[in-house]
Amino acid sequence: MSRTKDNPILKLVSSTISPFIMVFALYVVFHGHYSPGGGFQGGTLLAAAVILIRLAAGIEKSQMLFNSNWATPLGSVGVLLYFGTGLVAMLMGGNFLNYHYLPLGTDEVMLRSNGILMVEVGVAIAVMAILISIFDDLSKAGPDV
Repeated sequence: MSRTKDNPILKLVSSTISPFIMVFALYVVFHGHYSPGGGFQGGTLLAAAVILIRLAAGIEKSQMLFNSNWATPLGSVGVLLYFGTGLVAMLMGGNFLNYHYLPLGTDEVMLRSNGILMVEVGVAIAVMAILISIFDDLSKAGPDV
């Protein structure tokens, strides 16, 4: 493992390609309610970009990109965003995730689109944070486990 951490080509390529993966992940998340893709796929791509940096540079050096302490709070925020969207619809008189009851003040098509987008963003945040958390937890276990 120490051989890969000292490889400057691996560090350069991973740090160069990682932002492009993140931009594509955001594209997948924000166009998930119009086309195939969405929160789970975008969150997985975001996590893959962070994990790529963690593998190339090491967990300690990649903490500036995504601190390990952020994983659980961000995962909770993602779940709360998803659940909160459904809960607000219920409190406004509709069923869970019935986007027509969201108090956003737009027409029905935009209500549905914005509601799905909020759910997709919540799922993306939760999936990204949990996958990074799983990777960090497995990395801390060490080779002796």
